[in-house]
Amino acid sequence: MIDPVEALKKHTSATVPMPSAIPGNTPIYQEATDAGRRTLWVVFVVMLLSSIAFYIMAFRVPVQKRLFHILTAFITTFATLSYYAMAVGDGVGSNKITIKHTQKHRPDTYDIIYREVYWARYVDWSVTTPLLLLDLCFLAGLNGASILVAVVADVIMILTGLFAAFTVEESPKWGWYAMACIAYLVVVYQLALNGRATAMQKDSKTATFFAAIGGFTFILWTVYPIIWGIADGSRNIDVNAEIISYAVLDILAKPVFGFWLLLTHDNFASSSSIDGFWANGLGKEGTLRIGDDDEGA
Repeated sequence: MIDPVEALKKHTSATVPMPSAIPGNTPIYQEATDAGRRTLWVVFVVMLLSSIAFYIMAFRVPVQKRLFHILTAFITTFATLSYYAMAVGDGVGSNKITIKHTQKHRPDTYDIIYREVYWARYVDWSVTTPLLLLDLCFLAGLNGASILVAVVADVIMILTGLFAAFTVEESPKWGWYAMACIAYLVVVYQLALNGRATAMQKDSKTATFFAAIGGFTFILWTVYPIIWGIADGSRNIDVNAEIISYAVLDILAKPVFGFWLLLTHDNFASSSSIDGFWANGLGKEGTLRIGDDDEGA
Protein backbone atom coordinates (compact mmCIF):
# COMPACT_ATOMS: atom_id res chain seq x y z
CA MET A 1 0.00 0.00 0.00
CA ILE A 2 1.36 3.51 -0.99
CA ASP A 3 1.61 6.08 1.75
CA PRO A 4 -0.04 9.30 0.39
CA VAL A 5 2.28 11.51 2.46
CA GLU A 6 5.39 9.89 0.97
CA ALA A 7 3.91 10.17 -2.53
CA LEU A 8 3.26 13.89 -1.99
CA LYS A 9 6.85 14.41 -0.82
CA LYS A 10 8.21 12.65 -3.90
CA HIS A 11 5.95 14.65 -6.20
CA THR A 12 6.95 17.94 -4.60
CA SER A 13 10.66 17.20 -4.72
CA ALA A 14 10.38 16.16 -8.38
CA THR A 15 8.54 19.28 -9.56
CA VAL A 16 10.22 21.92 -7.37
CA PRO A 17 13.96 21.19 -7.26
CA MET A 18 15.89 23.24 -4.76
CA PRO A 19 18.99 24.98 -6.14
CA SER A 20 22.37 23.85 -4.93
CA ALA A 21 23.51 27.51 -4.80
CA ILE A 22 21.25 30.46 -4.17
CA PRO A 23 22.21 33.55 -6.21
CA GLY A 24 22.64 36.86 -4.48
CA ASN A 25 24.52 35.77 -1.40
CA THR A 26 27.84 37.32 -2.45
CA PRO A 27 28.04 40.86 -3.89
CA ILE A 28 29.57 41.17 -7.35
CA TYR A 29 32.31 43.79 -7.69
CA GLN A 30 32.90 45.07 -11.22
CA GLU A 31 36.22 46.89 -10.91
CA ALA A 32 39.28 47.69 -12.98
CA THR A 33 42.24 45.35 -12.75
CA ASP A 34 45.90 45.98 -13.60
CA ALA A 35 45.15 46.17 -17.32
CA GLY A 36 42.65 48.97 -16.83
CA ARG A 37 44.84 50.89 -14.39
CA ARG A 38 47.87 50.64 -16.69
CA THR A 39 45.75 52.00 -19.53
CA LEU A 40 44.81 55.03 -17.44
CA TRP A 41 48.49 55.77 -16.75
CA VAL A 42 49.40 55.39 -20.43
CA VAL A 43 46.71 57.85 -21.50
CA PHE A 44 47.78 60.25 -18.75
CA VAL A 45 51.30 60.30 -20.23
CA VAL A 46 49.95 60.73 -23.78
CA MET A 47 47.78 63.67 -22.72
CA LEU A 48 50.63 65.27 -20.76
CA LEU A 49 53.10 65.04 -23.64
CA SER A 50 50.48 66.31 -26.09
CA SER A 51 49.76 69.30 -23.84
CA ILE A 52 53.47 70.19 -23.69
CA ALA A 53 53.70 69.91 -27.48
CA PHE A 54 50.66 72.14 -27.99
CA TYR A 55 52.01 74.83 -25.66
CA ILE A 56 55.34 74.77 -27.50
CA MET A 57 53.49 75.12 -30.81
CA ALA A 58 51.55 78.05 -29.37
CA PHE A 59 54.70 79.94 -28.38
CA ARG A 60 56.10 79.54 -31.87
CA VAL A 61 53.36 81.69 -33.44
CA PRO A 62 52.37 85.30 -32.75
CA VAL A 63 49.78 85.78 -30.02
CA GLN A 64 47.30 86.95 -32.65
CA LYS A 65 47.31 83.42 -34.13
CA ARG A 66 47.23 81.40 -30.91
CA LEU A 67 43.47 80.95 -30.49
CA PHE A 68 43.32 77.37 -31.76
CA HIS A 69 46.59 76.49 -30.03
CA ILE A 70 45.36 77.68 -26.64
CA LEU A 71 41.98 75.98 -26.92
CA THR A 72 43.55 72.71 -28.05
CA ALA A 73 46.21 72.81 -25.33
CA PHE A 74 43.51 73.39 -22.70
CA ILE A 75 41.64 70.31 -23.96
CA THR A 76 44.55 67.95 -23.35
CA THR A 77 45.51 69.76 -20.13
CA PHE A 78 42.13 69.03 -18.55
CA ALA A 79 42.28 65.48 -19.92
CA THR A 80 45.70 65.08 -18.27
CA LEU A 81 44.23 66.07 -14.90
CA SER A 82 41.25 63.77 -15.38
CA TYR A 83 43.31 60.72 -16.28
CA TYR A 84 45.69 61.33 -13.40
CA ALA A 85 42.71 61.45 -11.02
CA MET A 86 41.34 58.20 -12.42
CA ALA A 87 44.74 56.49 -12.41
CA VAL A 88 45.39 57.22 -8.72
CA GLY A 89 41.81 56.25 -7.76
CA ASP A 90 40.56 59.71 -6.80
CA GLY A 91 38.17 60.17 -9.73
CA VAL A 92 36.16 57.01 -9.30
CA GLY A 93 32.97 56.14 -7.42
CA SER A 94 30.78 53.07 -7.12
CA ASN A 95 27.21 52.46 -8.23
CA LYS A 96 25.20 49.83 -6.37
CA ILE A 97 22.81 47.90 -8.61
CA THR A 98 20.31 45.38 -7.27
CA ILE A 99 18.94 42.78 -9.69
CA LYS A 100 15.85 40.87 -8.60
CA HIS A 101 15.36 37.23 -9.60
CA THR A 102 11.68 36.30 -9.40
CA GLN A 103 11.13 32.66 -8.48
CA LYS A 104 7.88 30.88 -9.15
CA HIS A 105 7.92 28.41 -6.27
CA ARG A 106 10.61 29.95 -4.05
CA PRO A 107 11.31 33.30 -2.42
CA ASP A 108 12.77 35.95 -4.70
CA THR A 109 16.54 36.30 -4.69
CA TYR A 110 18.75 39.26 -5.47
CA ASP A 111 22.12 39.95 -7.07
CA ILE A 112 23.94 43.00 -5.74
CA ILE A 113 26.48 44.53 -8.11
CA TYR A 114 28.95 47.27 -7.26
CA ARG A 115 30.30 48.77 -10.50
CA GLU A 116 32.99 51.43 -10.68
CA VAL A 117 31.93 54.71 -12.25
CA TYR A 118 34.72 57.06 -13.29
CA TRP A 119 33.04 60.38 -12.57
CA ALA A 120 36.27 62.28 -13.34
CA ARG A 121 35.70 61.32 -16.97
CA TYR A 122 32.44 63.28 -17.00
CA VAL A 123 34.10 66.29 -15.37
CA ASP A 124 36.72 66.10 -18.13
CA TRP A 125 34.12 65.89 -20.88
CA SER A 126 32.05 68.76 -19.44
CA VAL A 127 35.08 71.05 -19.95
CA THR A 128 36.95 69.57 -22.91
CA THR A 129 34.05 68.90 -25.28
CA PRO A 130 32.85 72.56 -25.22
CA LEU A 131 36.45 73.64 -25.91
CA LEU A 132 36.63 71.18 -28.80
CA LEU A 133 33.35 72.53 -30.12
CA LEU A 134 34.78 76.04 -29.98
CA ASP A 135 37.68 74.85 -32.14
CA LEU A 136 35.25 73.56 -34.76
CA CYS A 137 32.87 76.52 -34.51
CA PHE A 138 35.66 79.08 -34.89
CA LEU A 139 37.12 77.11 -37.79
CA ALA A 140 33.76 77.20 -39.57
CA GLY A 141 33.07 80.83 -38.62
CA LEU A 142 29.80 79.97 -36.90
CA ASN A 143 27.78 82.83 -35.42
CA GLY A 144 27.61 83.44 -31.68
CA ALA A 145 23.99 82.29 -31.26
CA SER A 146 24.68 78.92 -32.87
CA ILE A 147 27.87 78.50 -30.83
CA LEU A 148 25.98 79.15 -27.58
CA VAL A 149 23.28 76.61 -28.48
CA ALA A 150 25.88 73.97 -29.40
CA VAL A 151 27.90 74.46 -26.21
CA VAL A 152 24.86 74.43 -23.90
CA ALA A 153 23.48 71.31 -25.62
CA ASP A 154 26.89 69.67 -25.22
CA VAL A 155 27.00 70.41 -21.47
CA ILE A 156 23.46 69.02 -21.11
CA MET A 157 24.57 65.88 -22.95
CA ILE A 158 27.47 65.30 -20.55
CA LEU A 159 25.49 66.04 -17.37
CA THR A 160 22.61 63.75 -18.32
CA GLY A 161 25.15 61.03 -19.09
CA LEU A 162 26.62 61.47 -15.61
CA PHE A 163 23.17 61.27 -14.01
CA ALA A 164 22.45 58.11 -16.01
CA ALA A 165 25.70 56.49 -14.88
CA PHE A 166 24.75 56.84 -11.21
CA THR A 167 21.04 56.01 -11.61
CA VAL A 168 20.09 52.62 -10.17
CA GLU A 169 16.63 52.05 -11.63
CA GLU A 170 16.62 50.97 -15.27
CA SER A 171 13.79 53.17 -16.58
CA PRO A 172 15.10 56.51 -15.23
CA LYS A 173 18.62 55.58 -16.34
CA TRP A 174 17.61 55.08 -19.95
CA GLY A 175 15.46 58.21 -19.70
CA TRP A 176 18.61 60.23 -18.89
CA TYR A 177 20.38 58.45 -21.72
CA ALA A 178 17.62 59.43 -24.17
CA MET A 179 17.93 63.07 -23.10
CA ALA A 180 21.69 62.92 -23.69
CA CYS A 181 21.13 61.55 -27.18
CA ILE A 182 18.66 64.33 -28.00
CA ALA A 183 21.17 66.94 -26.82
CA TYR A 184 23.81 65.29 -29.01
CA LEU A 185 21.53 65.62 -32.04
CA VAL A 186 21.29 69.36 -31.34
CA VAL A 187 25.09 69.58 -31.38
CA VAL A 188 25.22 67.63 -34.65
CA TYR A 189 22.60 69.92 -36.18
CA GLN A 190 24.57 73.05 -35.32
CA LEU A 191 27.85 71.69 -36.70
CA ALA A 192 26.74 69.51 -39.59
CA LEU A 193 24.18 71.94 -41.01
CA ASN A 194 24.87 75.46 -39.77
CA GLY A 195 28.61 74.96 -39.40
CA ARG A 196 29.08 73.31 -42.78
CA ALA A 197 26.96 75.97 -44.50
CA THR A 198 29.06 78.72 -42.93
CA ALA A 199 32.34 76.99 -43.75
CA MET A 200 31.29 76.65 -47.39
CA GLN A 201 31.24 80.44 -47.62
CA LYS A 202 34.96 80.53 -46.82
CA ASP A 203 37.82 79.50 -49.08
CA SER A 204 37.79 75.96 -50.48
CA LYS A 205 40.68 74.75 -48.27
CA THR A 206 38.89 75.73 -45.08
CA ALA A 207 35.59 74.25 -46.25
CA THR A 208 37.22 70.94 -47.21
CA PHE A 209 39.21 70.77 -44.00
CA PHE A 210 36.16 71.51 -41.83
CA ALA A 211 34.20 68.75 -43.59
CA ALA A 212 37.03 66.28 -42.97
CA ILE A 213 37.81 67.07 -39.33
CA GLY A 214 34.13 67.62 -38.53
CA GLY A 215 33.24 64.22 -40.01
CA PHE A 216 36.07 62.63 -38.04
CA THR A 217 34.73 64.18 -34.83
CA PHE A 218 31.15 63.16 -35.64
CA ILE A 219 32.17 59.49 -36.05
CA LEU A 220 34.10 59.46 -32.78
CA TRP A 221 31.39 61.23 -30.80
CA THR A 222 28.79 58.79 -32.13
CA VAL A 223 30.81 55.85 -30.79
CA TYR A 224 30.90 57.31 -27.25
CA PRO A 225 27.18 56.74 -26.47
CA ILE A 226 27.41 53.26 -27.97
CA ILE A 227 30.22 52.39 -25.56
CA TRP A 228 28.22 53.92 -22.71
CA GLY A 229 25.19 51.80 -23.62
CA ILE A 230 27.09 48.50 -23.44
CA ALA A 231 29.27 49.53 -20.47
CA ASP A 232 27.61 51.66 -17.78
CA GLY A 233 24.21 51.19 -19.36
CA SER A 234 23.70 47.44 -19.78
CA ARG A 235 26.98 46.26 -18.19
CA ASN A 236 27.68 43.90 -21.09
CA ILE A 237 31.42 44.64 -21.01
CA ASP A 238 33.68 44.75 -17.98
CA VAL A 239 35.32 47.85 -16.55
CA ASN A 240 38.68 47.12 -18.20
CA ALA A 241 37.08 47.00 -21.65
CA GLU A 242 35.22 50.22 -20.86
CA ILE A 243 38.46 51.99 -19.85
CA ILE A 244 40.35 50.79 -22.95
CA SER A 245 37.48 51.76 -25.28
CA TYR A 246 37.23 55.29 -23.88
CA ALA A 247 41.04 55.59 -23.86
CA VAL A 248 41.24 54.92 -27.60
CA LEU A 249 38.41 57.36 -28.30
CA ASP A 250 39.90 60.06 -26.07
CA ILE A 251 43.32 59.81 -27.73
CA LEU A 252 41.75 60.11 -31.16
CA ALA A 253 39.35 62.89 -30.15
CA LYS A 254 41.93 65.04 -28.33
CA PRO A 255 45.66 64.64 -29.18
CA VAL A 256 45.11 63.29 -32.72
CA PHE A 257 42.39 65.88 -33.37
CA GLY A 258 44.61 68.61 -31.94
CA PHE A 259 47.72 67.83 -33.99
CA TRP A 260 45.63 67.49 -37.15
CA LEU A 261 43.89 70.81 -36.52
CA LEU A 262 46.99 72.83 -35.64
CA LEU A 263 49.37 71.43 -38.24
CA THR A 264 46.81 71.85 -41.02
CA HIS A 265 45.43 75.22 -39.97
CA ASP A 266 48.90 76.74 -39.49
CA ASN A 267 49.63 76.03 -43.17
CA PHE A 268 46.64 78.06 -44.32
CA ALA A 269 47.62 81.43 -45.74
CA SER A 270 44.37 82.84 -44.37
CA SER A 271 44.77 81.45 -40.82
CA SER A 272 42.85 83.40 -38.20
CA SER A 273 44.49 86.44 -36.66
CA ILE A 274 42.91 88.16 -33.68
CA ASP A 275 43.98 91.57 -32.43
CA GLY A 276 42.20 93.82 -29.95
CA PHE A 277 41.83 92.60 -26.39
CA TRP A 278 43.08 89.07 -27.22
CA ALA A 279 46.47 90.33 -28.38
CA ASN A 280 46.86 93.72 -26.70
CA GLY A 281 44.69 93.71 -23.58
CA LEU A 282 42.71 96.76 -22.58
CA GLY A 283 44.00 99.91 -24.19
CA LYS A 284 44.45 103.17 -22.37
CA GLU A 285 41.02 104.29 -23.42
CA GLY A 286 38.35 102.63 -21.31
CA THR A 287 40.68 101.22 -18.67
CA LEU A 288 39.79 101.50 -15.01
CA ARG A 289 41.74 104.07 -13.05
CA ILE A 290 41.58 103.79 -9.30
CA GLY A 291 42.52 106.75 -7.10
CA ASP A 292 42.77 109.32 -9.93
CA ASP A 293 41.15 112.68 -9.40
CA ASP A 294 41.00 114.48 -12.72
CA GLU A 295 39.10 117.42 -11.37
CA GLY A 296 41.55 117.99 -8.56
CA ALA A 297 38.82 117.83 -5.93
